[in-house]
Amino acid sequence: MAPRLVNNKKEPSNEQKLSEYENVRKTIKNYQKFIKANFKYVGENFAYEARSIHYEGKKKSKGIYGNASKQDLIELKQEGIDTQMIPWIEDENN
Repeated sequence: MAPRLVNNKKEPSNEQKLSEYENVRKTIKNYQKFIKANFKYVGENFAYEARSIHYEGKKKSKGIYGNASKQDLIELKQEGIDTQMIPWIEDENN
């Protein structure tokens, strides 16, 4: 005779899932607000600017953020340049 397995875990409701999603979204938006206030946006020139700071010893008054391809990030890491990927949510005001 096979043992009887009972699953007491309930699936989270749609409201719980939505609430969790909204909390994550709010956290990401708060990070974005902090980054925009404290870092310089360099756009598509992120890899170039990161290398300039690293190799030329440029001291920026602010850190930088921008866009880079996965290949750029791999190359920066191989060169010993520390970067972080951050999820970004575009503004809905458009």
